[in-house]
Amino acid sequence: MGYPSVIMSGLFTGFITRLTVRFLLMVCFASALSLAQTASAPQIGVQDYSPITAGERAKWFAVSTGRGAVTGSVFSAAWGTAMGNPEEYPNTWEGFGRRYRMSLAGVVTGNAMEAGLGAMWGEDPRYFPTNLAPAGNIGAKVKHIITSTFTAKNRRGETVPAYARYIAQPGNNFLANTWRVESEATVGQALLRTGFGFLGRMTSNAIAEFRNDLSRSRRVARSKPAKGGGASQP
Repeated sequence: MGYPSVIMSGLFTGFITRLTVRFLLMVCFASALSLAQTASAPQIGVQDYSPITAGERAKWFAVSTGRGAVTGSVFSAAWGTAMGNPEEYPNTWEGFGRRYRMSLAGVVTGNAMEAGLGAMWGEDPRYFPTNLAPAGNIGAKVKHIITSTFTAKNRRGETVPAYARYIAQPGNNFLANTWRVESEATVGQALLRTGFGFLGRMTSNAIAEFRNDLSRSRRVARSKPAKGGGASQP
């Protein structure tokens, strides 16, 4: 890598790192704001809450890890291979495989930490979609998606800060510095991965939220009789 490329790469990494730090500082503010509004806002999402069981927690770990392996880790490895990041890995299928394994290790570790720590104080890592129709409620749905990125249900069904997530995301990424290559084993890179971790959770929430709407739309469409297919009237 030439000297100008090194400079540009350093400037870009520094910019992203500063942006990520600001994003993480917003986590606490977003949580406090969302919790303050919970008392006055109408209840949406799950109404009759039942605490998560050990089996449901294990299922959440398996499903979320599987989705991360298929989507997040594949994208991360493909992007890193295309951009030559980290530079210690070749831009080949071998390099893609090494990047994929490194990303997958972070997904497994982060989910295991969140599930394990949350079990200690009853934090539920699952996302509960709203029961709102999309028409006229997009703003409320988006707000719920963002809020649920930083909050969780406790054993009483109350919305509280997602403390296990706050520990698992940065904890897993700083722990990964012990086995990542030198260019990725820095504080800035760990913070960057942490920011992408929260962004990935927000994306997963959005998919879960609007997937239900698409499913309902398909069911309604199938239930409607075909145009002109009704019996003729005398």
